[in-house]
Amino acid sequence: MPLRIAAIIDRVRSSFFLVPMLFVIAGVLLGELGITIDEAVNDQAGDLPLRLTTTVASARVVLSVVAGATITFASISFSVSLLIISLTSSQYSPRVVHGLFRDPYNKRVIGIVVGTFAYCLVVIRAVRGPLEEGGTPVVPSLSTGLAVALGLIAILSIVAFINHSAHSMDISRILHRITSETIEQAERLWTLNDEAVLAEDAGDPGDLPTDDGFVISLGDTGWIQQLDIDALLEIVEDGGTLQVEINAGRYAMEDMPLCTIWPPPVDPDAAAHRARDAVQIGESRTMQQDVTYGIRQLADVALKALSPGVNDPTTAQDALFHLGSVVHELLIRRPPEAQQTPSGGRVLLLPQRVTHEEVIGLAFDEVRIAAIGQPTVCIYLLGVLHYLLESVTARRLADTSALLRRQAELVVAGSHQAGLLESDRERIEAMYESKFNS
Repeated sequence: MPLRIAAIIDRVRSSFFLVPMLFVIAGVLLGELGITIDEAVNDQAGDLPLRLTTTVASARVVLSVVAGATITFASISFSVSLLIISLTSSQYSPRVVHGLFRDPYNKRVIGIVVGTFAYCLVVIRAVRGPLEEGGTPVVPSLSTGLAVALGLIAILSIVAFINHSAHSMDISRILHRITSETIEQAERLWTLNDEAVLAEDAGDPGDLPTDDGFVISLGDTGWIQQLDIDALLEIVEDGGTLQVEINAGRYAMEDMPLCTIWPPPVDPDAAAHRARDAVQIGESRTMQQDVTYGIRQLADVALKALSPGVNDPTTAQDALFHLGSVVHELLIRRPPEAQQTPSGGRVLLLPQRVTHEEVIGLAFDEVRIAAIGQPTVCIYLLGVLHYLLESVTARRLADTSALLRRQAELVVAGSHQAGLLESDRERIEAMYESKFNS
């Protein structure tokens, strides 16, 4: 999928405007259709059942009540949404808020409410009595009945929305959503490691060409959301070398190196322009090509829970379990190899790619430091590390095993520096001995 199309799709999914706007348009069209049908059957209105007929006065009252109620419901919906976003940001992490904007349930409910309001406005505008100016009277009995039905649906939608919003604040749901999205991205971007070798060992970059390469720099600042590697390779001549100096999930600053090309292109300006077009830079970090962003979110939740202002070790434990699931999925998979030969004899070098060492460090370094004063959290952390160690040991990933053991050793060392009671230190040491020295 082209880079810009993928970026537009991601922005649409994160937009709180598009879906309600479509419902408003649908409400307007439905109102016009209803009026047309009412005008067509106006002469046969006497044949309609009594419960489906209405008068000009009652139609205006009903439509006014439904319109007023739905716009009030809409304000409630927006208020609840903003409240949830504010509470989630302050209680857990500002980075988990991004997922709330992508929740289709909230968008549909708000769409139903504002769409009903738009429908009522269109219909009430057309209501006209026999003595009023404008010619033929319009008493939209069927449209008014439909407005009543839509009003009832809007009421039930608001009740369902409040119920859904209350449950969306459940930290386990938030963590599960982040974990599922991250694992889905890992499955898409990293290949399963069936050969029991680390990708970084299998594909370390070789020697660079000895002559000077052409360095292309970035022309903007922001978070690198996506990289079109195929588009970058098209700039390189057959048999040439491309070294990409950035990676998705890093922050880009103007004039920072984007890539280096050997041999230098014939038209440097055109090559630089094409290379910059192959990079999508945005205001916020996304998970489109960044498998570590989910880890960052989960670690932030744990750090927030361990902060003195929140002091919620149970949430930290929950975040650790979800971190273990994500890290496990990444450790059993290969990150992109550091050196590749895609086509035409070209060589692709990715020195900034994410490695297993970075994954482990990002997941546990900060959390481990923040947890040194929480013995129970340290014990759970050792349990997660042991689970990961067993998994990678079974796959004979020796280097990754060493990284996990090092993290466990640092947990024990940190507990010695934290001023804990001797009994608490003994609990941590006993857990370490049983899991890592047995």
